[in-house]
Amino acid sequence: MHDTSPQAIPAQEAQAVSWLALEEERAPAGHWDELRAQVTPANPTQTQASKPAQNQSQRIALPSHTLSGPWRNLVAQLPTNTSDRQADLNARMAHLQRQVRDNGITYNVYAAADQPQRPWSLDLFPLMLGHADWQHIEAGVVQRMQLLERIMADAYGPQQLVLNGQLPAALVHGHPGYLPAMQGVNPLGGRYLSLAAFDLARGPDGKWWLLSQRTQAPSGLGYLLENRQIVSRQFPQAFESFAVQRLAETYRTLIDGIKARSQAGASAHIALLTPGPYNETYFEHAYLARYLGLSLVQGNDLTVRDNKLYLKTLQGLQQVHGLLKRVDDDWIDPLELRADSTLGVPGLLQAVRSGNVLVANTPGSGFLESNALLGFMPGLAQKLLGQELQLPATPSWWCGEAAAFQDVLPHLNNCVIKPTYPYHTDRQSFEPVLGHTLTRREQDEWTGRILRDPDAHTLQSWLPLSYQPTWQTGVPGASCIQSRPVELRVFAVANAQGGWQVLPGGLARLGTREGIASMQRGGSSADVWVQSPSAVPKASTQAASPSQGQSQSQKPVRPTPTASPTADTSIPAASDAVAQRQRLVTSRAAENLFWMGRYTERTENTLRLVRLSLEILGSENQNLPCLLNFMTRMATRHGLVRAGVPAATQAHRVFERSLIAGLWDQELATSVGFNLRSVRLAAASVRERLSPEHWRLLEEAESRFFQLAKTSAMPQPTPDALPDTVAVQRLLADTSQMLAALTGAQTDRMSRDDGWRLLSMGRHIERLEFLSQALSEAVQLGLIEEQAGFDAVLDLFDSTISFHAQYQQSRTPQALMDLLVTDPDNPRSLGWVAHTLRSRLRRMGHLADGATLTLSNRLPALIELRPEALWPLDTSQEASTSAAASSTHPRPLQATLGQCQSAAREVSDQLCSLFFTHSGEARYSVGA
Repeated sequence: MHDTSPQAIPAQEAQAVSWLALEEERAPAGHWDELRAQVTPANPTQTQASKPAQNQSQRIALPSHTLSGPWRNLVAQLPTNTSDRQADLNARMAHLQRQVRDNGITYNVYAAADQPQRPWSLDLFPLMLGHADWQHIEAGVVQRMQLLERIMADAYGPQQLVLNGQLPAALVHGHPGYLPAMQGVNPLGGRYLSLAAFDLARGPDGKWWLLSQRTQAPSGLGYLLENRQIVSRQFPQAFESFAVQRLAETYRTLIDGIKARSQAGASAHIALLTPGPYNETYFEHAYLARYLGLSLVQGNDLTVRDNKLYLKTLQGLQQVHGLLKRVDDDWIDPLELRADSTLGVPGLLQAVRSGNVLVANTPGSGFLESNALLGFMPGLAQKLLGQELQLPATPSWWCGEAAAFQDVLPHLNNCVIKPTYPYHTDRQSFEPVLGHTLTRREQDEWTGRILRDPDAHTLQSWLPLSYQPTWQTGVPGASCIQSRPVELRVFAVANAQGGWQVLPGGLARLGTREGIASMQRGGSSADVWVQSPSAVPKASTQAASPSQGQSQSQKPVRPTPTASPTADTSIPAASDAVAQRQRLVTSRAAENLFWMGRYTERTENTLRLVRLSLEILGSENQNLPCLLNFMTRMATRHGLVRAGVPAATQAHRVFERSLIAGLWDQELATSVGFNLRSVRLAAASVRERLSPEHWRLLEEAESRFFQLAKTSAMPQPTPDALPDTVAVQRLLADTSQMLAALTGAQTDRMSRDDGWRLLSMGRHIERLEFLSQALSEAVQLGLIEEQAGFDAVLDLFDSTISFHAQYQQSRTPQALMDLLVTDPDNPRSLGWVAHTLRSRLRRMGHLADGATLTLSNRLPALIELRPEALWPLDTSQEASTSAAASSTHPRPLQATLGQCQSAAREVSDQLCSLFFTHSGEARYSVGA
């Protein structure tokens, strides 16, 4: 236990101050310092002269060297020795960054297939909010949610606010985010808004101010969960002693509220609509879908039929009752909104109007995000709620209002210039501009722009943001604390009782010392700890009475060191668990799983072929014609070398270097590198089904494989600028090991539902076709008659150890057929592969009217054959064993191998037509 008595605190502070050099590192003058809980005076030797009257007792002026209570407690958990303390924080930061990488947390900017995903940026230190601060924020956010709901109800209902002049029509009907198609539509359950985010900042007075609000598709709910999981483990004692409020209850409240307002109630099928894996926050979409138990869907996964929304699944069309969208309104319905959108669902708005699907939030809330609206909110609160706003917003002036424009224009240098219609391309939009950073000439230019189009501009008073300590390890010199400006995003959700609940925490966004940087421009984040009112578990966490719309179900649970801070310990009823046991597999997910399996197997096969070829070319058998012909034909057939490359029999060295160059060839759609990257791309579309370890393994395998090409300065590989053969063989061996681990993850770490069966079938189709084709080539070229060729075939089938264990030195063709074709226990045997593929097809007989049952009969029953039936024993001494004779007089084996190849292709084609498209009758209702 750490001594936190009054006598011990000064000693702890003295040690902290001497190490942290807090006299030098502080918030800039005039900004609130979160470390000291006070504003930094212009003269560092002075203390804050005055404090606001409100909450005066909680904000007593502190000496400049004094830490705030939460920070004093956090520093007390660190080692007392200065050097040990710095090393300790460095170790914690390294562990944090490793957790971010291991969990696969990414935030991408227009992610591309050929670019690595960018790790999520997270700082070591949390933003800590006391109970008094949180009470003020919570009550203010609940009140603003009530107000936004009333405004939206009026805008799509009687429109009295516009008619009576409380709101300008240009900010409602003239806003691109207002959707006339939703006018007069009553939302399901009587709620327009299910979720909203509010961006706050603490001013120099210590109060929290509202900067903006997001209602269309606010991001951050998934990232803040990961932030909590990671940061709380870095300071478990401080986390426990601060009595941080739990987060899980609010997430349950969100989903329970959506279900309660939907037509199907508690049994409703809820899906999360994502733009797809190239979106910058796709990690969060997949994480939330997995955490909340929702179907992660893209626009082409859904269809509207008879005014109802359906999900295309392997089981057929399944109705969707609720949609938590992460796509802005403009893109959700190409039939009525943006015709060029490929992210939405044609007919979705009609399904919403018909009351058959609940969309969170109801389309058309985009006008609420305008910064110009903030200036009208105090009057609207009086009109609609009869209350003063408890959470103030930074003063805002819409330049379309002549009187306000004339008053604020002379003070342009003290304002932030913001677009009235952000995120919309059909109205003038731009990045916010800080007036005090502009030169006189630039201010005049901006004044001219505003005069030419005043409606499109809003001026907001500049607020000096508070500064949060961060731990910087990448700075020149020693690691150190640096202060960064911080904004706080908090979330409010609608509950099942018709009220609102505020998530007790949030996402802290950190910027550079000069100002807030968005996450798209290199900003960072921090966890947010909200203190419970008491360490006693039964204490209430409500900031408002039930009559104010706050849920009564949330109870603070003080976390223990052994429990996850966001863990949900509730156990669903047995009936609910059974009812929800079936996992729907969308047609898109099924197709990606299928090709993920095929590309994984294809990568293994081609990689093994390259390894075998390089080994032969460097061995004593490098001049054996049958081996060289086999390598050339196999490499050419599978696209591992470019057309026109001399055969291995003609030029060993040229063929070898061409084979190596082809590993990373971006233009060859059959190269090992292309196949490996295709595995990751297919997996990205079903990331919600993969464990963090599975995803990390995929990324690491791809990264390591392409790293050798990068270090060899090979943007486009050429035989003259390649790594040496030994380095390539070492890389191929390492990649092969990682693929083996990946196979284990696919085999033993994924639920064996219909989606997994398709993944497995994809692998077995690819294996059956590749190995049967390879064996056919080997027989035609006479490899079986040569010991080196015999061994090469075993190596390609990955069955060398099994053969030696079972047959010792009995190198007969019949023994080879027994192990590689008819053996029911060898997973590399064609018989085992065909038998397993047949059983997978039969397990899916409940789908597609039993079509897979018939399809399974197309596969040859190889395990029922005897080796002698494939390769008869030669009783005549006249029987020729030459390659030419084998080709002229094909044994029964060749016919069987040909049957395997054709069956594999037929099964693949039939599965694609059965499960990956839905072409049944569609009756769209598009009338309003």
